[in-house]
Amino acid sequence: MTQPTAGTFDPHDRALFTDRYELSMLQGYYESGHTPTATFSLYFRDLPADRGYAIAAGLEQVIDYVETLAFDDRALDYLAEEGFDAEFLSYLDSFEFTGEIRALPEGTLVFPNEPLLEVTAPIHEAQLFETFVLNQVGFQTLVATKGARMADVVRRHGDGQDLVDFGSRRAHGTDAGLKAARAGYIGGFDGTSNMLAGERFDIPTYGTMAHSWVQSFENERESFAAFADVYGDDVIYLVDTYDTVSGAEQAVAVAADRDVDLGGVRLDSGDLSELSKRVREIVGDASIVVSSGVDEFFLREFFDDGGVATAFGPGTVLTTSTDAPNSGVVYKLTTVERDGALAPSMKLSPGKVTYPGQKALYRVTGDGQYQYDVLARRDEGLEAGEPQLEPIFEDGSLVYTPPELEAIQQRVRRELETLPDRFRRVTDPEPYEVRISDGLEEITQRTERTIQEREL
Repeated sequence: MTQPTAGTFDPHDRALFTDRYELSMLQGYYESGHTPTATFSLYFRDLPADRGYAIAAGLEQVIDYVETLAFDDRALDYLAEEGFDAEFLSYLDSFEFTGEIRALPEGTLVFPNEPLLEVTAPIHEAQLFETFVLNQVGFQTLVATKGARMADVVRRHGDGQDLVDFGSRRAHGTDAGLKAARAGYIGGFDGTSNMLAGERFDIPTYGTMAHSWVQSFENERESFAAFADVYGDDVIYLVDTYDTVSGAEQAVAVAADRDVDLGGVRLDSGDLSELSKRVREIVGDASIVVSSGVDEFFLREFFDDGGVATAFGPGTVLTTSTDAPNSGVVYKLTTVERDGALAPSMKLSPGKVTYPGQKALYRVTGDGQYQYDVLARRDEGLEAGEPQLEPIFEDGSLVYTPPELEAIQQRVRRELETLPDRFRRVTDPEPYEVRISDGLEEITQRTERTIQEREL
């Protein structure tokens, strides 16, 4: 199979998938000749509710965006209609990235204030990436984290049940549904119902039947028989259209009548834990797929109640991360060139203070488990654990090869198995320690004093 492409936008769409103020600033930078080198950092101020960690995702789409971004005639014509200057549009016509990107590999654990990625480039280049990077990395990191939490509950409390994404129909747009399937797979899911995600990212696809199939026939038994006649062995029947227990009995009877192997049944409503136990007595060793409202909280309760399943089909709660639908990632300027050298920069806004300067991130392990992280200045030269940020682009050229999704998924599993349980709890996890190095503390205090003396 050919390698799937990373994105869904054509070059015209990618160029215009930005906020107007980004292009207004770009034109301002260009026309004023103010194009210093700058560093922007993408990070969480705080993790979403009940999250003890996040899983970095979306880097492959950023790489694809940087590599293919171009302003075609259609985009340039539209920007001309919107009032942008011809000389600036001529610059955009030949736009290319010349800078550096360092990032956490996809599948890496990330905690507050830690860079998911840092972009260092002439400010007008780095500024342009803000909208797309926040959109793609923020969303996929959110969904990959949701998926990883579900997969972790299954591993720790279940019996190897499969997780399949059923949520593209409830996603906030086609691109969101597609990327949610990818991010869920990174987090530990086994497949998706979405065929485009299967084709684009080589993710296994799964499906059963809908209630409409059952309702379209004279009765439930007839609907099951028709499906068996088409597909034969190993069919999974949706049995809750009318009555779950009766539906399971009908599925067993139809399989016997047609002399085919019963693949299993899907339960999609009611008290799923109790119904699963009753249905197990009817269908024997056949599969039981549980869907409807499945998330990490449901899974923990389902297992605690002794529920029985071979697979789960999370939908809306995965693709919209229902309990925490906003990632909260930000993309902030942390250095800017002054007098020929990169100088630290920071915000002092209440509740939105940033750590200045380019960063290094180290993860410290002891007794086979992660102990704490150290956020430091990039030039500090600490020996404080394993460095986490990797070079992605240097001098505008890609120097990194994205791994296959299976390898990213395996990385997530290794990382979570190395993170102590108290940080992985579904509710009320302990906050993981991120230490700030002496050098970063010193530059933060010094930069704050400099800004206060200059501005206040």
